[in-house]
Amino acid sequence: MEMKKRINLELRNRAPEEVTELVLDNCLCVNGEIEGLNDTFKKLEFLSMANVELSSLARLPSLNKLRKLELSDNIISGGLEVLAEKCPNLTYLNLSGNKIKDLSTVEALMEMKMMKRKRKMKLVHPKNMKKRRRMRRRMRMRMKMKQAQSWEREKRKWASHT
Repeated sequence: MEMKKRINLELRNRAPEEVTELVLDNCLCVNGEIEGLNDTFKKLEFLSMANVELSSLARLPSLNKLRKLELSDNIISGGLEVLAEKCPNLTYLNLSGNKIKDLSTVEALMEMKMMKRKRKMKLVHPKNMKKRRRMRRRMRMRMKMKQAQSWEREKRKWASHT
């Protein structure tokens, strides 16, 4: 389903000015750009566009009340500086599963937000995701090894008592 049609379905006979949440996950965007979303969504606080094959945020409208933006599993590789001017109250941004190679764009966005608002912005991005997964696996393996070692010690104790 195309993004324009999905927006019309999600409105559910409401005016765009009344909508505070909009979930457009798994719909298709044409040419990797946002379509059907415009400045009339004045009260929008949460927007989810996960897995929509989005590659550019250039056509993102001004969403002054937007606080949470979900952009996971797309093909975005840059151009995130648009978010600083179009979504000034953004406090949560999920970019996991995108094609971002240079994290300096994301870090610049964080610095701009902190300087302007003097508050922290929670940013979920793919930085060191593989490293984190490896660390978690190692920790699990260590726990399993410790459990196995303690089990062996207990077996030896029981064997020596009998």
